[in-house]
Order: sequence, then C-alpha cells, then structure tokens
Amino acid sequence: MNDKFKRYALLPTEASNPRTRDLDRLPLKRVLQKLNYEDSLIHRAVGKSIPSIEEAARLISKVYLGGGSVFFIGAGTSGRLGVLEAAELPPTYGVEPERFQALMAGGPMAVFHSKEGAEDVFENGFKEINKLVKKGDAVIGIAASGVTPYVKGGLSAGKKAGAGTVLITCNPGERTPEARVTVALGVGPEPISGSTRMKSGTATKLALNMLTTSAMIISGKVYRNWMVDVKTTSQKLVLRAERITATVGEVPQEEARRLLDITGNDVKTAIVMARRDIDVNMARLLIKKHKGFLKAILG
Repeated sequence: MNDKFKRYALLPTEASNPRTRDLDRLPLKRVLQKLNYEDSLIHRAVGKSIPSIEEAARLISKVYLGGGSVFFIGAGTSGRLGVLEAAELPPTYGVEPERFQALMAGGPMAVFHSKEGAEDVFENGFKEINKLVKKGDAVIGIAASGVTPYVKGGLSAGKKAGAGTVLITCNPGERTPEARVTVALGVGPEPISGSTRMKSGTATKLALNMLTTSAMIISGKVYRNWMVDVKTTSQKLVLRAERITATVGEVPQEEARRLLDITGNDVKTAIVMARRDIDVNMARLLIKKHKGFLKAILG
C-alpha cells in the first residue's frame, strides 16, 4: 500500500458511512429518509465554523472596500460552487464582475463537463492565479478534501503575492500553510462514499452563502435586510428595485418609479432622495460621504 493510497483512504470525505452501509438493500422511502437525516447534520457542522467564517468575511469585506478583487478557485463540485458565487454577486449587490471572479480546474468547459484530472495539477492553479492576483486581493480556495493540488497551487500564488487566502474544506484535519483562514466543515462521511457533491457540497454552499452575504452586509450593500444595490437586469429585478425603493423610501410605487428613472435605476440613491427629500446630486454626495452605508444616512 503506497503513501498516496493510504493518505486518500484516510480522508473523511472518502470514508464509508456506517449509517448508510446497506443503502442498496433498503426500500426507496427508507433510502430517502436516510439521505434526509444525513443532510440534517450539515447545519450543525456549518454552525461550528462560524468563528472562521466571520474571520474570512471580514477579510473579504476589507479587500472589497479597499478596491481589491476576490478569486474563487476550485475543481469539480467545489469549483462550480465558486462559479455560482462569482456569477450571482454582481446582480445582487451591484459589484463589478471583475471584482469577484471564479477559476475552474480544466477551464470554463469543465463547469459543464467533468474534467477530473485537471484538479491534480498544482502548477496550473498557481499559474492561473499568479496572472491575476496582486497584493490587496483575496483568493478563496474551495476543496472538499482539502488536498486538491490545483487549489493549493492557487492559494500558494495568492500567498506569494501578499493576498489574503481562505481555504473552505470538509476535512477538519487539514491545515495548509497557504491559507490564512481555514473554514473546516466537519460534515463526516458522505452517504455514498466519496460523493462530495452531497453533504460536502451542501455545507460548502451554505458556508459560501454566509461568507459572501455577511461580507456584503458589513460593506454597506444591505440596509436592514434589503439588497439596496440590486441591479435591474431583468423584469423581476426591475420590479424588485421598485418594491425596495417604495418600501424603504416610504413612497408609493409610482413615486419610486419616478425616482429610479431620475437615478438610472440606482436604488440606493432613489431611497435617499425619497427619505431626505433632496435632489439626486445631494443624495449621491451623502452616499459617498458615508461610504455607501444607508444606516448612517437614514438611521
């Protein structure tokens, strides 16, 4: 038995789950109940990681407010979750797409078609991040096992450049020197041994949701629980912008629409105009003065 074989056999993400050992011998309803039970354990594991998620969120907020960029890097399910995060942040919080980017082992096509061997090349992760990263940026490595060479390469390049580095993993025993912060999610073995798109994927998605959402909240992108920097890129989002402006601005829908037309669909500016009864230029000056935090303007 060689060292690599033993090392991978001992990974928690590769272990056999004793609770699902006879899964193929059970009635379908019982299979579903067991899968549901395994999923029910995830929120506890994520909850135990709140201190490290908080540390990572503060790092990401500092990078964003300082003008830096955030790079998600991963392979397989982990990489696809990074792609999802980078894609959804701009319309939700009005951030520039180049400020949150995702790199996937095997390139963009690997998002849709599995290219498993790509995760084994440390040099590719290093080179791809090294071309983009600079001091003041952040690299978020996502690897269920915690040992993916491609991800470690990206984190290594980030550390070398002086960027903040975060590893999100479902291997609590993994502590890599390339990561300043490690978010270790102890979800235990998968219902199907090694299928990390299951509990590990769900836990990682929850952690990423918490990380980026909380980072945007403390960066002034949310007022109370409203996404006040939403971008009107679809009919649904146009209506959402009107509803947020009307509700937070305390004006009728028709007035909200008028203010959004004046501001070019800038929800935050429209709200300040409504609540403070001022013109668009004064509203923008106030927002700039308070660095985008509406709570400082509206209370």
